[in-house]
Amino acid sequence: MKTSCILTAALLASVSFTQAADWPQWGGHPSRNMHSSEKGLPDKFDPGKMKAGTQVVDMSTTKNAKWVAKLGSQSYGNVTIAGGKVFVGTNNDEPRDIKQQGDRSIMMVLDEKTGELLWQLVIPKLASGRVNDWEGLGLFSSPNVEGDRVYIVTTRCEVMCLDVNGLANGNDGPFKDEGQYMAGPGKPKVEVGPKDADIIWKYDMMDELGVFPHNASNCSVLIVGDTLFACTSNGQDWTHSNIPNPNSPSFIAVNKKTGELAGEDDAKIGQRIFHGQWSSPSAATVNGRPLVFFGGGDGWCYAFDAKPVKDGDNSFLKTVWKADCNPPEYKSKDGKPIKYPAAEGVSEINSTPVFYKNRVYVATGQDPEHGEGVGHLVCLDATKEGDITKSGVLWSFKGIHRTISTVSIDPETGLLFIGDFSGFVYCLDAETGKLHWTYDMKAHMWGSTLVADGKLYVGDEDGDLVVMAATKEKKVLSETNLGAPVYSTPVVANGVLYIASNSHLYAFHDSTRAKGLPDQPAKVELKK
Repeated sequence: MKTSCILTAALLASVSFTQAADWPQWGGHPSRNMHSSEKGLPDKFDPGKMKAGTQVVDMSTTKNAKWVAKLGSQSYGNVTIAGGKVFVGTNNDEPRDIKQQGDRSIMMVLDEKTGELLWQLVIPKLASGRVNDWEGLGLFSSPNVEGDRVYIVTTRCEVMCLDVNGLANGNDGPFKDEGQYMAGPGKPKVEVGPKDADIIWKYDMMDELGVFPHNASNCSVLIVGDTLFACTSNGQDWTHSNIPNPNSPSFIAVNKKTGELAGEDDAKIGQRIFHGQWSSPSAATVNGRPLVFFGGGDGWCYAFDAKPVKDGDNSFLKTVWKADCNPPEYKSKDGKPIKYPAAEGVSEINSTPVFYKNRVYVATGQDPEHGEGVGHLVCLDATKEGDITKSGVLWSFKGIHRTISTVSIDPETGLLFIGDFSGFVYCLDAETGKLHWTYDMKAHMWGSTLVADGKLYVGDEDGDLVVMAATKEKKVLSETNLGAPVYSTPVVANGVLYIASNSHLYAFHDSTRAKGLPDQPAKVELKK
């Protein structure tokens, strides 16, 4: 009972925000709904021009830009903002440290007011190459910040805890060999300084669990109480026909203070993985029970009890309910099975399940390398138990194509927004699934939509940032090209809209619209 109360309080604490607030994790809060209640946000931008012969933006040529920071050349990691710092993943094609050359994954930590680099984590690539750690991609995981700690999943398939201040305030925690870690195994260690990361602990999922990450590890960890939840990225090998370790877990719980394994899923997903696993978890309290939701590499959405249960020598996350998100017609045609990854066939879940009003919303899709195909958006009753494939689907939408995007729901209007990889944005009624409109971005979409201040923000592979009215009537407010592909999702914190292109992170702010909003991050308040 005590543990349940602590978990419930932790979930409530994460969703009670004042008007201007930090965005400390993927989705802003454990429900992962891509919505912000902030007001006074801009709807028109000019990203500015580069200074001659450089990749530095001339700020005098921008409009509604607070600052612009140079990233690497590929940036998929979604931005988080907490405690006056901005955290973003990228690659090392534009090294900030001359000691760190070559292909690396990078987590940059910037000053929220100025965009200046405070410190960075350098992650060496796995020697196995693209089958486990695709070259040049950089860090995918959105950092999750809580107090003086930040948690990520590295491209080396590690769950990691870091000091939010880096090494500037000393080397804390049991881990003391940051120089060797950042150099890579078997290589001469690099000299570290105050602008390097301070690793508190790391949990290596490949070594400890025997998982085989396919192409990239990208989960954005979830925090509930003293527990972290993460996808292991277990998947197929280079043959695309064999799962090296089908008995390894797909989803785990880790003690956030020690980095010790606290539990693993009981769903045996590894035996049914189509390709890989790249979904991030969400959480909510349903009927007094804290649950965590996970989209599996088998195309099923799962709800696990957030409290691991001891079973013999191991602890497990018990399945409360599960739902197959692939309809029967995606599995066979004319009595013959449809072979994955056929365009008309089944998909895994790469998007993040979103919790809203005792419902879970999630859509199916595949690795973008597989191209376009049919998708499926489902609305599930989160209060059910068992196999709810038939009993728990409140509505579904088969008009969507494959997607790796997460939904945005506006609580003021009840409208749901989602994009798909084919480049279409959809507006539906979150209650009924009724389609109101579709908008063609005319380019592939990797990121998700964000709804805030009556506006819908979305980016695409052509580098376009589109702002639409978040209404039943389709209306485009502005379209701005950022000069490089946008694979990330727009986020909002403390009156500022952040959007990362492949090469730059833009902090957009309209001072005239935002008058009266506090300059400093608001505190998160715990509901009584």
